[in-house]
Amino acid sequence: MPRYFIEVAYKGTNYSGFQIQQNANAVQAEVEKAMRIYYRKEFVLTGSSRTDAGVHAFQNFFHFDTETPLADASYHLNAILPADIVIKRIFPVADTMHCRFSALSREYRYNVYQQKDPFLVDKAYFFPYSLDIDKMQQAAALLAVCRDFASFSKRNSQAKTTVCQVTKSEWRLSDGMLVYNVTANRFLRGMVRGMVGTMLRVGRGKLSLEQFNGIIEAKDCTKADFSTPPEGLFLVKVSFPSF
Repeated sequence: MPRYFIEVAYKGTNYSGFQIQQNANAVQAEVEKAMRIYYRKEFVLTGSSRTDAGVHAFQNFFHFDTETPLADASYHLNAILPADIVIKRIFPVADTMHCRFSALSREYRYNVYQQKDPFLVDKAYFFPYSLDIDKMQQAAALLAVCRDFASFSKRNSQAKTTVCQVTKSEWRLSDGMLVYNVTANRFLRGMVRGMVGTMLRVGRGKLSLEQFNGIIEAKDCTKADFSTPPEGLFLVKVSFPSF
């Protein structure tokens, strides 16, 4: 049966997450509703990278199968969707492509700002404390060579393994914000927020680099800091073999 991918972007502030949930509104529910209205038939979507309540995405994907040939109706679907969700394109892919399991890597960013700015509310984490960015950069480098991220995976995760391959882990200054960029083949539940929260403790001098490395090696999620809020987190890109 022919398979299609849907590329979406969204501001996650008003949603309980990316994938559909009971008794809470999610991005998937809004996209399925728009498709039902426009195409006048039901579609069951499979999501790519899960994002939690309040997390945003510049790029994420669904896939679905249908026997009916479909043209890209992004323009019409976007007229139905809320303003904080946009479909960028709908396109056919090989029947074997899976928007979750075929992905090669995912890139996230986490935004931190230290001076009060009303235009960054819901898009970044306000953290008005002095930070040693060099120490945070060194902590990020330790994560780049880490393999087992058990300490940065929230409990009750359905992941069969906590091993991930991180190919980029770095802090940089951008547009007045301190931004953490990380790319990996896969991410665990709460992983980015746990890493950021723990690195911020290094930046504040609450943890030494040796203690930070000890948290990595402990493989114990009670040692990490998951207190960073969701609004600073963005899924930037999901990479696939053919596009």
